[in-house]
Amino acid sequence: MNHIILLLAVLALFVMPTSLVWLVGRRAGFPGWMLLAFLLAGWLTVFVGWSLSQRAQPFLFPDTSPCFGTRSTPVSQYFPPDSFCLHTDGELRTVNGPDAKLVFWTAATTTVAVAGAAVVWRRRRV
Repeated sequence: MNHIILLLAVLALFVMPTSLVWLVGRRAGFPGWMLLAFLLAGWLTVFVGWSLSQRAQPFLFPDTSPCFGTRSTPVSQYFPPDSFCLHTDGELRTVNGPDAKLVFWTAATTTVAVAGAAVVWRRRRV
């Protein structure tokens, strides 16, 4: 029963939005490479953003959480995605390095750039 619920969740959260974007994009006449780049960069943005914002939460990664065992409280920020440990002295310290943030911002910028290029491509075609 749990496998069926997991399969339905994957279908609803991943397959349906992807196929909807693909079908609408093909109907609008966008090239396949543009749709593929948009979908890959978009899903990378979603997954990296989620992992950046939830990294300090001990219930997700109990033994590897940077806040676990330091008497600090995990704090999540959703945009821009980041995780912090709130220490007893009141200082917020990030747990994500600059490389992970660079991946997020590169993917987000690529997603927006491909969407903008699609608009320009569509306007010139009509």
